[in-house]
Amino acid sequence: MKKITLLFTLALMFSVANVFGQAREELNFGLVGVNYEIPVHEDITIAPGIGTDFDLDWITVGVKANYYFDNIFGITDDAWDVYGGANAGYAIYAGDNDLDDSSFDIGLQVGGRWFWNDKWGVYAEFSGGVNTVMPAIGVTMKL
Repeated sequence: MKKITLLFTLALMFSVANVFGQAREELNFGLVGVNYEIPVHEDITIAPGIGTDFDLDWITVGVKANYYFDNIFGITDDAWDVYGGANAGYAIYAGDNDLDDSSFDIGLQVGGRWFWNDKWGVYAEFSGGVNTVMPAIGVTMKL
């Protein structure tokens, strides 16, 4: 059941990505998830995405909204970003026991990003929500 749920949510994520294909600016690959960042303002992005925990017990399909604090903090180097925001989605329980704990999930995140060239960078983020609290690291690709 866990594998079927994971495959279904990955297929859903890629179908959502095709809807926003022209507007996305960055693709973030993390150890426990993937999302597409779409700019809606100079300092604000939204990012539909999918994530899980390290045990693959939860799969969350949702969206994040981030505010970039670069202007407020006076960060003028384009290689660095500092952000924080909120997330919402649906958390699907995919564990091995028979619990049906799937539910709406909301949370907050804070993170930073550093680009080593014009296209590639790394990020670190700490997020917490109803079902998960975890750090995330990953790679960012500008599109």
